[in-house]
Amino acid sequence: MGSGADDRPDPDALLRQAAQEGRGRLKIFLGAAPGVGKTFEMLSEGAARRRDGVDVVVGVVETHGRAETAALTRGQEIVPRRDVAYEGRTLGEMDLDAILARAPRLALVDELAHTNAPGSRHPKRYQDVEELLAAGIDVYSTINIQHVESLNDIVASFTRVRVRETVPDSILEMAEIEVVDIPPDELIERLKAGKVYLPDEATRALGHFFSKSNLSALRELALRRAAQAVDAQMLDHVRALGVGGTWAGTDRIVVAINELPGAAGLVRAAKRVADGLHAQWTAVFIETPRTAQFDDAQHQRVAEAMTLATQLGAVVATVPAASVVDGIRGFLAHARATQLVVGKSRRSRWFELRHGSVVDRLIRETPGVTVHVLPMDEAPAGPPPRRRRRSAAAVWGSPIGYAMTTALVAAVTAIASALFHILDLGNVALLYLLPVMVAASLFGLRTGLFAGIASSLAYNFFFLPPVGTLSVSNPENVVSVFVLLGVAVATSQLTSRVRAQADLAAASAQTNATLAGFLRQLSGINDASEAARMICEDVARLFGVQTVLLAAATEPGLTVQAASSPGYRLDTMDLAAAHWAFDNGTAAGKGSGTLAASEWLFQPVKAGGRTLAVLGVARENGGDPVRADQLPLLTSLIDQSALVLERLRLELEMRDVDAVRTRDRLRAALLSSVSHDLRTPLTAVIAAADQLDHGATPELIGTIKSEAARLNRFVANLLDMARVEAGALKLNVEATDLGDAIAGAAHDARRALEGHRVRLDVPPDLPLVRVDPQLFHHCLLNLLDNAGRYGDPGTGIVVEGVHRYGEIRLSVLDEGPGLPPGREAEVFETFRRLEGSDRATGGTGLGLAIVKAFAEAMGMTVEAGNRADATGAAFTLVFPSALIVRSPAPGSAI
Repeated sequence: MGSGADDRPDPDALLRQAAQEGRGRLKIFLGAAPGVGKTFEMLSEGAARRRDGVDVVVGVVETHGRAETAALTRGQEIVPRRDVAYEGRTLGEMDLDAILARAPRLALVDELAHTNAPGSRHPKRYQDVEELLAAGIDVYSTINIQHVESLNDIVASFTRVRVRETVPDSILEMAEIEVVDIPPDELIERLKAGKVYLPDEATRALGHFFSKSNLSALRELALRRAAQAVDAQMLDHVRALGVGGTWAGTDRIVVAINELPGAAGLVRAAKRVADGLHAQWTAVFIETPRTAQFDDAQHQRVAEAMTLATQLGAVVATVPAASVVDGIRGFLAHARATQLVVGKSRRSRWFELRHGSVVDRLIRETPGVTVHVLPMDEAPAGPPPRRRRRSAAAVWGSPIGYAMTTALVAAVTAIASALFHILDLGNVALLYLLPVMVAASLFGLRTGLFAGIASSLAYNFFFLPPVGTLSVSNPENVVSVFVLLGVAVATSQLTSRVRAQADLAAASAQTNATLAGFLRQLSGINDASEAARMICEDVARLFGVQTVLLAAATEPGLTVQAASSPGYRLDTMDLAAAHWAFDNGTAAGKGSGTLAASEWLFQPVKAGGRTLAVLGVARENGGDPVRADQLPLLTSLIDQSALVLERLRLELEMRDVDAVRTRDRLRAALLSSVSHDLRTPLTAVIAAADQLDHGATPELIGTIKSEAARLNRFVANLLDMARVEAGALKLNVEATDLGDAIAGAAHDARRALEGHRVRLDVPPDLPLVRVDPQLFHHCLLNLLDNAGRYGDPGTGIVVEGVHRYGEIRLSVLDEGPGLPPGREAEVFETFRRLEGSDRATGGTGLGLAIVKAFAEAMGMTVEAGNRADATGAAFTLVFPSALIVRSPAPGSAI
């Protein structure tokens, strides 16, 4: 790969940079342990930015009682925390909505790994930070190294403390990192002085987590993780700019895996080099046209080497290329590798003279890369491996090719004979180049050689003197014969190379198309069981294997979610391999390094740092489940499956969270309504009852009756709403006269309409409608009660009916402040009372919700809006033509 290829910007890097446009920037103050001064450093830098004129607010900060840290918060704008009730306690959480509404340029958010109290919008604080970043707000935050997800197990292995609050590594990868570091001895002194924990807690901490050996190891982890993040960001930047070079800020190691017996040794050697340099490493296999000729043993060795590299912590990749050297050079340039581990087989000098040395070319053509060369055996001891049999047509060419070549040579001979009187020998020889080039291009080297020999013989026999013989009188004409053969060889070689590159491009395009089609199908699925079934069927179809998908159930253990065929069989060893893959997040089973006696290979389906399921593959004949060259495609399909399954899981969790939130909101609204709307009529009834000792008066009796009726109506609304939500409504549809129904409802609601002028503007010739009389009566009562409650005292309330355009519109109009524009539909939500409108005070917020539910159950619709002719609200019941019993009488308005 030339330098020009290195200088092209990487499209993926450009897309990642474009995705950051408009987003805020995250800076993380990373520490090895509590007490190193992360919060102090964050507040100090925030105060400095504030002095520079930047709009800075403190979203949340944990001082832990440290006086010097608390002193830095003075003079800074602090957003008050949001109180959250949890298990009888009140917890203070960061008020995300308040920060978004305040919209500062920079927000200081302490303890990025913090878990929010139940009921918060996001379960984790880093998710709150992601929302702030998406809103274009810069964020400074803090975290300790033990809270990084990928290092959680490593920290727990030597500290014997496993933290439960972790942050995905992707958060660090998109952030600017500043390491806050102090020597372990100084941190221990701070701990003894009580500057980190209280004295009793400090004593326990010194004996456990805060030992000098632990602090030294944590310090090394923090520095190394920060260096990795900086290196990844630097590489992303230079790739986006298309800048060449290795940019060896840190070592990056690549091991080139081959099909020879020592491939596993290459992987282990690369692991030792990577461990010695504390560097990241990648195992790459170059897929060339020769890969198609591998026998089963060679495929198995490549698969074992790739699996071993994965188990040892390497990133694995398969790269298609025309040659091994081209593929390795291209991958080294893309990965900006600094060291290469490659094997050199023991081959004869004659072989290297004929074919060249891959290692020698790599050393010459990869400047700036250190090449580690390990000797390898050419072939294992024992009988020669059984190669895949190739057809006779693939080896010697097809009969059709030879027939067409013969016909072309004959045609050129005929044309040359016809034109020989105007052509010289040189031009005739050029004509014979045509069948040679066509045969070599279309049918390969052997057919091209046949075309060259046939053309030279025909040229010699028919045109070179003495004509009619195969002898050549002029030695110069011998050159023409050899030219024809040389053209055949050169054309065949070029064609073979172009064809190999085309095959690689086609294979790559097919892989990309397979991945795109697979993801496109899965993206449209919203059911987890359907997604599991499609994953199994597609993987089985693409690889010709049996598949099974297992996931954790409510009970301990794994259960089968889907399988490609009902005849699958899992024995005890297979289930053990599946559990191992699920528990450890690594491959297990046939072809892996764990429980290889199983007939199935189980691959973990992981997303978000957790294993969601395991996918098992097996062949009916007991062979290797997946070839080495198919592993990258299978891995990509599993990764895409994990994303889809994770999306479905999160959607299910969000539905559950929404249901809980709705239930909590309804419970709170119900308690509020019951405490107010039940207490008010009960107080009036009790007061009236106390006055009965002094004699009953018509006013007292009227108060008791009206308040009791009000209380009964409220309880009826609660029962009706419960019937609606339970789906227990039973309709008793009858032909109903609207005039009679409205008059009856107005009479029953007369107490709620006191102080208002009521006008019933309902034409007597309105058609009958098919409704449930009782439910319809409830709708009218609630609409009239709503108008009487919220209409201004002394104003009019109008009930008007209109039959027009095939539907009846029955409206209740009041003269109050009206509804907030754009929020009219919200009045029909359960327990909703709009602030800043005539629906804001009194009532339970149930009446209009019941109207909507009853109306829709009877086939009607209900609309809310503001009056066009006056100030006030208008609520309209719309009867479609299907509910109208008969046409209007002659002469009525149409």
